[in-house]
Amino acid sequence: MQSDPVSDYLTRLRNAQQAGHRRVDVPASKLKRAMTKILVDKGYVNKYIDITDNKQGVLRLFLKYDAYGQPVIKKLTRVSKPGLRKYCSSDNIPQSYNGLGIVILSTSDGVMTDKEAKKMKIGGEILCTVY
Repeated sequence: MQSDPVSDYLTRLRNAQQAGHRRVDVPASKLKRAMTKILVDKGYVNKYIDITDNKQGVLRLFLKYDAYGQPVIKKLTRVSKPGLRKYCSSDNIPQSYNGLGIVILSTSDGVMTDKEAKKMKIGGEILCTVY
């Protein structure tokens, strides 16, 4: 059993893009649904489908590539890990690649990007950076 579902999610995305797959299936959870919604809203993933089964469900993500066949997501990094959690206040939220990428945070008001958290003046756990 995977001890860190967020790392597993990010690794599946990275591996599928490196292999040039058009879609990838990941086990579903509320946190993964929220992260996927952010990736779709910010244009890093084309779309996703929530497939229900008799278990926890599956998220099918349709990956996005540029005109040259290169993945839109250049770098996907896990920041806060189970062994060492990384938290930040609203004043100290880091930027991803000088504002070109996004930082996904888990806050008391839900999962959101760094820009949304700064606007709402909420800190939280830094889940990952996307560029």
